[in-house]
Amino acid sequence: MLRIRLKRTGSRNQPSYRIVVADQRKPRDGAFVDHLGHYNPRMDPPEVVIDSEKAREWMRLGAQPTDAVRRMIEKAEVSSEIEAESASDSE
Repeated sequence: MLRIRLKRTGSRNQPSYRIVVADQRKPRDGAFVDHLGHYNPRMDPPEVVIDSEKAREWMRLGAQPTDAVRRMIEKAEVSSEIEAESASDSE
């Protein structure tokens, strides 16, 4: 199963993260399928950049976001648009 999750980058005590699509069986910092954006918790406020088109497409294809990424996506209002689209498709 594919997951949309965080991949840690940056040096010791200076974390930054990439938002990637990866197989859930792969290690956290291992191979990934696609890069969707990045997250920098060291900025004030934390910087989150997500390619909403790619995120929507991967979620349509069945990729499940982790809890942390789901919260970031909700702030970007990507998931609400997907739910509205899926509701209109079922009618």
